[in-house]
Amino acid sequence: MEELKVLDYSNVFIASYFTDNWECSHANAEHTLIYLVSGELEITDNGKKTILRPGGCAFMRRDHRMLLQKRVKEGVPYHSVVLKFNRKFLREYYSSLAKNSIPLDARRSKKSLTVLPANRPDIRSLFESILPYFESGSKPSDAVLQLKMTEGLYVLLNTDANLYASLFDFTDPWKIDLIEFMNENYMHELSMEEMASYTGRSLASFKRDFKKVSELPPLKWIINRRLEAAYDLICRGTANITDVCYQVGFKNLSHFSKVFKEKYGMAPTAVTVC
Repeated sequence: MEELKVLDYSNVFIASYFTDNWECSHANAEHTLIYLVSGELEITDNGKKTILRPGGCAFMRRDHRMLLQKRVKEGVPYHSVVLKFNRKFLREYYSSLAKNSIPLDARRSKKSLTVLPANRPDIRSLFESILPYFESGSKPSDAVLQLKMTEGLYVLLNTDANLYASLFDFTDPWKIDLIEFMNENYMHELSMEEMASYTGRSLASFKRDFKKVSELPPLKWIINRRLEAAYDLICRGTANITDVCYQVGFKNLSHFSKVFKEKYGMAPTAVTVC
């Protein structure tokens, strides 16, 4: 496989250009807007496959892991452009909004992937204005970066008003539900600081809010949730013990067996198939 070009400007604009197929597991630390110039992109999110073709555009919500398969089609290289929205920019933009312009009935979608209408003029105009920077290899100024990020926000907010709640989920009305977040991410290795940041809270606020919804501290909650998931998988008989251990997030088989026995009074191998 030949990787021709991956250009990253301030982790805001990112262009990928490949002459052969490429597959990667991708975790979005920031909200991301991706536009396909050529080739084909298959996105697998929670087992569901979505295909993007040239002119296609999709919004990927932050803090979710997806499998991306980038393909050359009919000899034409894969070429995509990504626009990322970091928290600093989103906070500054939100603070500049007239509060009466914010839809109070906006609700954060549970979907981590939103496909935008293909070949929409405002989307095409935005990304076609970005492409020359990559083609010439010249880095855009900070002012241009800010301008294009703002245009990208307009694209999203004009697509669905509920995206206000996803993009600005660091604010109290749209603060991410803790248990929902934990249930979606218990199998990943996250520090307390990361869990706080991903749910739109300071570390102190995260600990305080978590006490309201659980008698267990966050890290003990995660271990307990992993064990419950492991028991269910073993009971169903769909995977062996080692696979289950790593699938639910444990990194050490002996530690998994120890804490499993402490919780259920038996070794994982003693669980009977339901």
